[in-house]
Formats: sequence, C-alpha cells, structure tokens
Amino acid sequence: MLSTREKYYQMLEKEFSTKEAVMTELINLEAIMHLPKGTELYISDIHGEFTAFDHILRTGAGNIKEKISLLFGDRLTEHEKDKLTILVAYPREALEDKVFYDYRDRSWYRKKIRQLLELLAFCSTKYTRSKVRKALPKQYMYIIEELMYTDTNYSDKAAYFDQILAHLLDLEQGRPFIIALCQSIQRLVVDHLHVVGDIYDRGPEADKIMDKLCQHPSVDIQWGNHDILWMGAYAGSRACLMTLLRIAARYNYLYEIEQAYALNLRPLFMYAEEHYQKNPIFTPKEKSSSESYSIESLDSLEKVHQALSIIQFKLEGQLIKRHPDFQMEDRLLLEKIDFDKETIQLAGKEYPLQGSCFQTLQKDVHKLTEQEEYVVDTLLTSFQQSAKMQEHMQLLLDKGSMYLVYNQHLLFHGCLPLKADGSFLPLNVDGKDYGGKDLLNFFEEQIRSGCQSQTKDSSAADWIWYCWTGKVSPQFGKSAMTTFERYFIADKKTHKEIKNPYYQFRDTHETCQMILEEFALYSPNSRIINGHTPVKVKSGESPIKGEGMLFVIDGGLSKAYQKTTGIAGYSLLNNSYGFQLVTHDPFESVENLLAKQADETSLKRVIDKDLKRILIKDTTVGDSLEEQIENLTGLLNYQDKNDNTGNISD
Repeated sequence: MLSTREKYYQMLEKEFSTKEAVMTELINLEAIMHLPKGTELYISDIHGEFTAFDHILRTGAGNIKEKISLLFGDRLTEHEKDKLTILVAYPREALEDKVFYDYRDRSWYRKKIRQLLELLAFCSTKYTRSKVRKALPKQYMYIIEELMYTDTNYSDKAAYFDQILAHLLDLEQGRPFIIALCQSIQRLVVDHLHVVGDIYDRGPEADKIMDKLCQHPSVDIQWGNHDILWMGAYAGSRACLMTLLRIAARYNYLYEIEQAYALNLRPLFMYAEEHYQKNPIFTPKEKSSSESYSIESLDSLEKVHQALSIIQFKLEGQLIKRHPDFQMEDRLLLEKIDFDKETIQLAGKEYPLQGSCFQTLQKDVHKLTEQEEYVVDTLLTSFQQSAKMQEHMQLLLDKGSMYLVYNQHLLFHGCLPLKADGSFLPLNVDGKDYGGKDLLNFFEEQIRSGCQSQTKDSSAADWIWYCWTGKVSPQFGKSAMTTFERYFIADKKTHKEIKNPYYQFRDTHETCQMILEEFALYSPNSRIINGHTPVKVKSGESPIKGEGMLFVIDGGLSKAYQKTTGIAGYSLLNNSYGFQLVTHDPFESVENLLAKQADETSLKRVIDKDLKRILIKDTTVGDSLEEQIENLTGLLNYQDKNDNTGNISD
C-alpha cells in the first residue's frame, strides 16, 4: 500500500519524469533563491482616483527615474533623464506630442531604442530570463531578447545587432517597438503590488482601477472599509448598497457608476422625482466646471440623494433591530425625531433639524414603502447581476483579504480595536469573544460566506455592514458613524466620531510589538503597514509611527482629502535594501507633464539604512520555493530508491 507521500511523488513525477529533470529544476530553484528580492510597491486609499493611481504605477513611484539616474549618470543631462522618464511612463503620449520630441529621424530611433534596451537590461538584472521573458510583449519577444543579450563588443555581433535594428526600422516598427520596450520596463521596475485598501469611494473611476488590477501580473489587496461596503452590497446587504449609492450621489459620481457597471437606476430616479423636492442640504459636491452636469441633472441628483439617504436610514434601523448583539440601539435615530417640532433628542438634549425630508416615513419609521421595496430590490438585482461587477468583486475575493503577512511584514487597512488600557477589544458573537487576529479572521469568514451565497440581508451580509460601521469593526475604528447628524443637525458637536484607542497606542513601540507578536512576527525588521486615516502633513503629522515600526500610507491620494493633508498621498517601496517612503504631489495631467518635460511629483525618504541585502530565500516567495525544493529532493530520493529495487527506469 502506497503512503500519501509516495502518491504525491508519483503525481510530481508526471512533471519531472527523469532524475535529470528533477536535478535541473533543483539547480534552477536554488539559483533563484539567491537572487535579490524584487521591489514591492505599497499603495492605499486610492478612492477612485484612477489618473493619479495610474501615474504612480507607470513611474514605479519614482523608481523609473531613479533607475535612469543610476544607469546613465552623467552620460545624460538632467533634462534628458527627465524626458526619458516621461517617455518610459507615457510612451504613446510622448511619441504623439510633436513638441516633446520635435524631430525624430532614423538616427533618433536607433539612439532611443539603444537607450531603452540598456535600461530594460538594467531593470531585469534581479530576474531570471524566464521571468523577464514573461514581461515582454509576445510580438517582439524574440527580437527584444536577441538585442538585449547580444554583446556588441564583438564586431560580428555588433553587425548582427545593427542588422536587426535596421530591418525593424525598414518595416516602420520603430514607434510600436519603443512603446513595447517602455511597457516592459514599467512591468519590471516593480515586481509586486500591495493595495492596502479603499479602491472605491470619492473619485469617479474606481472601475478603471479595478480593470487595471485585473490585468496586473502580481498583486494583493487588503480590503478597506469602502471595498467592504461594495462587497457587502454584492453579498446582498441592502443597507450597504444604499450607502454606497448615497455616497456616489453626494460626491457626484452616481452617473459614472451607472455607466461603468450598467446599473438600472431608472426606478430610483423616477421614485425620487415623485417624492422629493429640491433641498440644498443634499446638493451634490461640485466637480470642476469642465465636468459639471446640467442644472436638470444636478436637481435630479439632489432628489435621488435624499431618497437614498432616507432608505439607508430605514434599512439600518431594521438591521440594528434584528441584531441586538450589535449593541447599536443608540443609532436608531429616526425613532428619536419629533416630527411636529422638527427636532431630535440626542443624549438628553434637543436639537433642531435642518433640511428635513421625512415625508415617506410611516408609523413604523423603519419600514420601507412598497415603492421603496421595489426600488431597492431592483437595484440589488442589477448590482449583483452586472457582469463587470461580478468580475471586480471576484478579483477582490481572489486577491484580497482582511490582512496579509508578507515577507515578515503585516498589512491591514484600518486598525485592530483596542481597549482604553491598550489590550485587544473583543467582539462578542454568540457567547464567543473575537479580538486581535481572531477578529480579522471572523470578518473575513463573514465576507467570503456572504459573497458566496449572495442572499438578501443574510446574517453574513449584516455582519459585513457592521464591519463598515460598527464600534468594534477593524475597518471603521470609531465610536459611531454620524452621517445622520451631519445632514440634519447644524451643531458640529454632534458630528464628532471618537477614534478607537488604537490610533493613540499605535504611536508606541510596545503596542506595535504586541500586534506583530499576535501574528507570530518576531523579527526586529518586521513592520506594520496601514492606510485608512489621512496623514495631516500640513499639521506636522508623520506617517511613521511606533518608533519606526508602523507606516500609515494614506497621505491624500483622493482630491477630497488634499486640503487637509497638503500632499497627494504616500506610497511605500521595499527593495532588497529596505523601505523607502515616497511622498507624492498632486498629479495634474499628462498634458501638463509633457509641457513641463519634467516629473517632480515624488520625493523619496530612505527608512532603512545599512541593512543586509534581502534575497528571495528570505521572503514569502522563498518559503514557497523552499517547499518545492524539499519536495523535489524527496522525489529524487524516491526515484533513487525505486531504481535500486528495479521498479522504475529512466
């Protein structure tokens, strides 16, 4: 009877049928283990700002410019380096701009292709030929490899190189070949991308970001609170759906969502037109004048904004009532309204209401009208059945998680809720406490379960909503979400959302150490990477917390936060020598970049100094390769054993 291990070796033998094949693969894996680790890019809180996100990816968060400077040194002027950086990042646009490169003859193409080939070879030094080949466009793969690896110091090889290049230009392939080289460099300059949450919200082009991530060769995602809101809607939470649509109406990108995901919003607009009037409290946030909608469209959005808000508050009330374990009875605000006086009682104090639009409330204030039920269910069906939505939500499930341990670093978007004494704050569910790592695991289980079943207002879908807004949610991290108060009460004291103690304790080395140990991370070089809370650079706040053990990389990529932060976001690079923090200035446009002929939108700050260079064997990928090496070594011994008994032959 064969053991489980022997059965596994027999399966493995189908791929490596001879000892020579096994040994070749072992040599290959051992060699890979001793290559320097690839560069990782961490980014968070993209909030639908596709253009700024795309710019960071295209430039490798400034890494392309650094590679060009290191490679060419004083062989190129600073202006030439700037132009080459922009060409690599935006090859189509740069080649189409008649001012950026005003004269392009055959000699120019030869020179530029040689520069790009040299840069491509420089960027590929940390990779195997096999990995580089995968980054090359199929139509030019053979030509690029031949030109990259041809030693032109030998006259025969130089002639061979020149002939390939000449024939390429004879066939008028210079322009597409340059574009292909630039795109290959973009792919190689960053080996792996970490998105530390909040792809959605505020900006209008989250769908384009998701499309880009669907095509990315190596990415992981740690779910942010806004990502979870969308996943909750996909799972069947009607409260989550109404919330994300309300936010879209508030920030004036509801029409973009409708178009991107082919949502059926017609019943919603018809219902809002029938039941709501103009109300300045619900006027959508303005876009720039060039993007503004017509007055009629803005009036419609204002009415829809009211309808979505009231339906959201009703559904949230229903949800809180069916879940006493959420302990959110204080958020049943519709029950606290005196409709005759148009006031509300909060914490023993009476406040006047502004912008009241409660005409669809019934005796049971949380009950939807028949029309509202129809609108909500139509929207949910449209949302769940959208082909693009299904593709994007599946990406979040396949590549995403509540947290990730990668290369001995801990990544999560929000917080780990703490008590006032700094210990983990537990969430009690059916008599069991979940805190720290267990809390993240609990919510991940609910999210995956809800998205798999897609049942309207299931228990799992309700827990996803709690993850969006609950007091013990690692994605929210505040005492309450005061959306109702911000709309209807002028007194800003009622708008306050008290942050969980985590946000004070994360400044301490002891708390960061406690959190890392909770995830079995004991290396002195381990770090925590967060997003979620914009770093107020203008006020002197630092993104580096816990005596260098924690990074907060939400620096304001979203335009909505840039007045507060003073910058346009942080990203984080981690190469084989350690971390570099990158500060980004607001990105205006590609046209502006081409006109200035310089990219000065990032500033690097080296965090780690004098660290031992990290090899692939020291990484998460190395752990996987080590397992493969152990299995292949076992297979080799298994083959030797069977050779000695005469059971198999080569």
